[in-house]
Amino acid sequence: MLPRHVQRLGRDWIAHWNGSQILALNSPVSNCVRWAGYYPWASFPLPVPVDFSANWRVPPFIGPWRQFQNSNWQLDNFMQSSCFHLPNASMKPEGEEPLTKKRRLSGQHDTSAPEEETNVSNQKEALHLSVAQNEDKHSSKKGTVKRHWEYFCQHSRTMKILENKETDQSNTESDAKFDFTVMSYNILSQNLLEDNSHLYKHCRQRLLIWTYRFPNILQEIKQLDADVLCLQEVQEDHYRTEIKSSLESLGYHCEYKMRTGRKPDGCAICFKTSKFSLISSNPVEFFRHDIPLLDRDNVGLVLLLQPRFHCKTNAAICIANTHLLYNPRRGDIKLTQLAMLLAEIASVAPQKDGTFCPIIICGDFNSVPGSPLYRFIKEGKLNYEGLAIGKVSGQEQFPRGQRILPIPIWPKKLGISQNCVYEIKRQQKEENAGEKLEAAKLDNTQEIVIASEKLSSKLQHHFKLSSVYSHYFSETGIPEVTTCHSRSAVTVDYIFYSAANDDTAAQPGAEDSFHGGLKLLGRLALLTEKDLWTVNGLPNENNSSDHLPLLAEFRLIER
Repeated sequence: MLPRHVQRLGRDWIAHWNGSQILALNSPVSNCVRWAGYYPWASFPLPVPVDFSANWRVPPFIGPWRQFQNSNWQLDNFMQSSCFHLPNASMKPEGEEPLTKKRRLSGQHDTSAPEEETNVSNQKEALHLSVAQNEDKHSSKKGTVKRHWEYFCQHSRTMKILENKETDQSNTESDAKFDFTVMSYNILSQNLLEDNSHLYKHCRQRLLIWTYRFPNILQEIKQLDADVLCLQEVQEDHYRTEIKSSLESLGYHCEYKMRTGRKPDGCAICFKTSKFSLISSNPVEFFRHDIPLLDRDNVGLVLLLQPRFHCKTNAAICIANTHLLYNPRRGDIKLTQLAMLLAEIASVAPQKDGTFCPIIICGDFNSVPGSPLYRFIKEGKLNYEGLAIGKVSGQEQFPRGQRILPIPIWPKKLGISQNCVYEIKRQQKEENAGEKLEAAKLDNTQEIVIASEKLSSKLQHHFKLSSVYSHYFSETGIPEVTTCHSRSAVTVDYIFYSAANDDTAAQPGAEDSFHGGLKLLGRLALLTEKDLWTVNGLPNENNSSDHLPLLAEFRLIER
């Protein structure tokens, strides 16, 4: 039964319904036709005169009033032929726009829908999204910011990185060169998204549903087509049910380490089996029940990969991935977690001649460029004496953690030296050396203790690393951004690598770290905060994480 005010319209006009869903009107009306019910089509004016006939009947598509009420009408395109289009019930209303952070592309209007829209069921939202995704396939995407490829050598310019590429290594130089791409991507765990919903107040609720987000993330991975993926915030149940199988169908082998405790996400490293074979997989747990300092559930993962190409030596590449603690006030934990990761790399990467194989370290380090933790990674040393615990990561302009870092930061029973290597092997050698060596050590105990106290505030590691990204745009000095949500827009994601001697893109001081190594051929450019807010920050309709993927192309240079 139709409501009374709709029945009164009866006898005044005829609705003609056909397969194309066009409603034709045949007599002039000077005011609004008002429909009660679902708000997206609650009231709209007719912008031009239309004609009514003497009679009308209920259109056959309407059916029961409840079904009619729940259908999703909108005034899509008003034609000069006095017709307007009624889209399918699954199509999204044009008024669905966020209520905050209303930064838009130029020329795009903001017609925000009422707040009640956030209560629409996930099932209805999924229907909206499926249609929106199908529309995007047939037209250029709205609200996208294009990222361009930055090249560092002539060879890379001939490669189409963002398309299905076929690397030609059949020439005479193929036995000495091996080119590959590496991506680092924090894909935003759904559990963490829901636990920190205050960070995504600028987003339409429908864009935060995993059934919408995962196809977008997978599409990004397909499009960028990296040979190695380093993923963070990979939720375990999603990895088990769909992420792993989806990536395996794309030719990847996947290794995964879930966070300890009750945290349901972790880190994954996935590599193309056509490019690499797995030598070893080494998970790293930063939680230690016997050390109060290490009471957090973050993890890391270190893989040793064998390139599939003919070369003079058995070259290998070490790939590490991690997600360090977020808490800006716990720089002591961040540095200790980093030291544990570096110690694992140092135990995996040595070669027979005593040198290290090329190393790539990816991840979300929850530290900004120029911070003490960042400088320690790049410079290989850090004197933390007198350093405030809240200044280690540089996340806060006015850090709240003012407590000074203790000396040493971590206890000796952790088994990691201030040089970020495991001490277990050293202790075993000392035990096997005999009583005479032990006696000699005891005679010099006081001298050794004094020396260690003087050096205890200095951290070191054996890898001289470069960053793929420079963190600022050279033309303007504006910072690059890897994450952008309601609270902040900063760089916290990195790809570090051991540079070869002839790598012109490497930072000064890194080029002498290896006789062989990696040459940076190109990278996918990052964006500014302003760029990202033109598409309403992250996540948005086309980018379904609050982080951008980082992508770099390397060439393996043999010694």
